[in-house]
Amino acid sequence: MAAAAASGSGTPREEDGPAGEAVASQPPAPTTAPGARLSRLPLARVKALVKADPDVTLAGQEAIFILARAAELFVETIAKDAYCCAQQGKRKTLQRRDLDNAIEAVDEFAFLEDWALTLPSLLH
Repeated sequence: MAAAAASGSGTPREEDGPAGEAVASQPPAPTTAPGARLSRLPLARVKALVKADPDVTLAGQEAIFILARAAELFVETIAKDAYCCAQQGKRKTLQRRDLDNAIEAVDEFAFLEDWALTLPSLLH
């Protein structure tokens, strides 16, 4: 077994567990390719939005990155839920009503209900 562990193939392998049964080892942690972006949102834009808040005096680069990542996850989540609403209507294209339906259907989006009502007046 020592020879198999020393092979360094980089692929998950089975090892004997405490009771003698085969247990798959953990896969290696994913690595990012050189030049790959950790955030899909432009950090300079996120920083500008954070600095626009009069209550914020300083914002570290780590905080900006975490806020950008949280925004990405939020947009991904609401988009997936809105897409489910579109699929229920047998459509593949998201429409405003799909976002409204997702906001109404998912409790975690309840904080957006008042905002969704005022959005049309903000756009005109």
